[in-house]
Amino acid sequence: MNDRRRDGAAVERAAAAHLQAAGLRPLAANVGFRGGELDLVMLDARAASRVVVFVEVRHRKSAAFGGGAASIDAGKRRKLVFAAQQFLLQHASLRDLPCRFDVVDASGPADAPALRWIEDAFRADD
Repeated sequence: MNDRRRDGAAVERAAAAHLQAAGLRPLAANVGFRGGELDLVMLDARAASRVVVFVEVRHRKSAAFGGGAASIDAGKRRKLVFAAQQFLLQHASLRDLPCRFDVVDASGPADAPALRWIEDAFRADD
């Protein structure tokens, strides 16, 4: 595994742990589809209704040129929405639940990143 992949995996583990500590339950990680990939899929059951959460984890060693969340352009959002649709097609029990797209913006060293969780960062129809 190269350094970039190893760093990415470490940041995704940190993001997943952060979200779990906040009450979300993991459903899947690194789910790839032709045309898109989902970093994390979580279930948010903190409110009365459960919500499927598709989480994009973005890491930048420095926020000097903008954080990771700023790098999610319209093309990336389309790929995430497509991947989420594919995921839901394969998981019939989740299809009728509301969904949202969150971003975990990570900065600093991969082994101890600073994490900023942005709930409902964008909508499928953005």
